[in-house]
Amino acid sequence: MDREQILAWTHAERLDLAEFLETLSDNDFRVRSLCAEWTVHEVVAHLTVATRMSWGATVWAAIRARGSFDRMETNLARERAARFSPAELIAQYRETAGSAKRTPGSGVLDPLTDTLVHGQDIARPLGRVRVLPVERALAALEHVLGSAFYGARKRFAGLRLVATDADFCSGEGVEVRGPVGELLMLATGRPSGLAGLSGPGVGRLVSGFAEAGK
Repeated sequence: MDREQILAWTHAERLDLAEFLETLSDNDFRVRSLCAEWTVHEVVAHLTVATRMSWGATVWAAIRARGSFDRMETNLARERAARFSPAELIAQYRETAGSAKRTPGSGVLDPLTDTLVHGQDIARPLGRVRVLPVERALAALEHVLGSAFYGARKRFAGLRLVATDADFCSGEGVEVRGPVGELLMLATGRPSGLAGLSGPGVGRLVSGFAEAGK
């Protein structure tokens, strides 16, 4: 995948998401997102972190979180949400939409994945629709499936994923079919993607998410 193309997609997705965020009400920002511990306001705060973190700041944040990546991310999001209003955060997000800087240790496709998935984390609980462009979502999906970070390998063990809107399949086993965007949501641990699936492997996924949620 061409790096410049990925950066261009990320820039475009960030600007489109910023435009979407500007349509939300004050109450919308208080709604719980698909990220169980975060409000919409806190998800927006999280989105502004990646282009503002140095190695030193990341190490210090990890120390404060006692080595837990999830705790570190939550701390940073909540601190920025407490410090800045939604309007201020959206302005910051726009300001660095074209930045190639990313969280230390992450890859070039991670910011695109973050933008696509968190856009859904925000929109879906609000009953709003954000279309996931198939080509961009497919690049993110392939990245997630190949990464140890997202847990997709374990989540999809024994399953064969088949996209219904793109020439894509992955894995071996019981078949699960669905749009690329829904497969991406599932690959990143969002059970909201289950509604768009079909095939004999869906039950296994439902059970896996139910077990993980206990």
